[in-house]
Amino acid sequence: MINELLKSETSWEIFKNSQTPIVLYGTGNGADKVLDEFERLGIKASGVMASDGFVRQRSFRGFKVMSLREIEETFEDFIIALCFASSLQEVTDSIRCLAKCHKVLMPAVPVFGDTIFNREYAEKNADKLCRVRGLLFDEESRNVFDNMIKFRYTGELSYLFQSESSREKALKEILNLTNRENILDLGAYRGDTIEEIRSVFGGFESVIALEPDKKSYEKLCEYAKGKGNIKALPYAVWENGREFEFSGSGGRQSTLYGKGKYTVKAVAVDNILEDSQITYAKMDVEGAEKEALLGMKNLLAKKKPKLSVAAYHRTEDLCTLIPLIHSLNPDYKIYLRHHPYIPFWDTNLYCV
Repeated sequence: MINELLKSETSWEIFKNSQTPIVLYGTGNGADKVLDEFERLGIKASGVMASDGFVRQRSFRGFKVMSLREIEETFEDFIIALCFASSLQEVTDSIRCLAKCHKVLMPAVPVFGDTIFNREYAEKNADKLCRVRGLLFDEESRNVFDNMIKFRYTGELSYLFQSESSREKALKEILNLTNRENILDLGAYRGDTIEEIRSVFGGFESVIALEPDKKSYEKLCEYAKGKGNIKALPYAVWENGREFEFSGSGGRQSTLYGKGKYTVKAVAVDNILEDSQITYAKMDVEGAEKEALLGMKNLLAKKKPKLSVAAYHRTEDLCTLIPLIHSLNPDYKIYLRHHPYIPFWDTNLYCV
């Protein structure tokens, strides 16, 4: 599959060779990363646009932020580089409509790290990607894997849309969760995952929930108040115990990677569980999934809890996390699913 893919152009090459103006759609962190890569590659952007409610009177990286109508009035023809993330259905529908009228590509930049999925990365990791694909348990997982690679290489949104399935379906049909689970929630945010389990399955036996962001932890404690079967802890997770500067923002992208606002304690899961009988572990820890898994290798080897592991924060996640889980317990059946989100965010490994 990789060798066939290498015969076509990457999204970066399409932009590089474009004879029509390039317009960035978005003004956030993703757009910053795309513009940085454009500058490295010598690609010239011609404009920046935002959705009507976000245009206002402002500029971004030296460009006046314009509406789609203004862009259409300014340029006879153009290609759009989509540079923001969303899981909202109305946003997805809007982008689908936009793609019917204009060429829209989404250059893949990572949430964390500096590795870009480009031709060089695909060529260098072709054999590794092939081996990793072989560790996935079912055909649907391999199809999602293929589409994820094709999307990151080409920027074509169609590969995203044909990969979607619901998270509830994965929880029910792959993990076979029940209302008797003892849950380990790593990156618990404000209790949204816990509430999802309660809503879908009617409850749970117990929860140990870790959330290092101060504002989110306060909300998590409010959620857990009066619920004796939920234990909230203000920790990050890592391979071993240490302290980190933490870029806490009160949002979902608070991370250990970045300029620290305050210091948090990071723990190895194996060191805090004591006699807890964990049956299901979920982790969405903003790029620290590899270190989190290494810190719970005893749990995975001895107890083999059902797993949900975020696999989209770093370009190298697929090459890293799938073989790591397999090495920590070769008995795991590893599934890959993508839930509705632009770009390939909310892509998870489900292991049983």
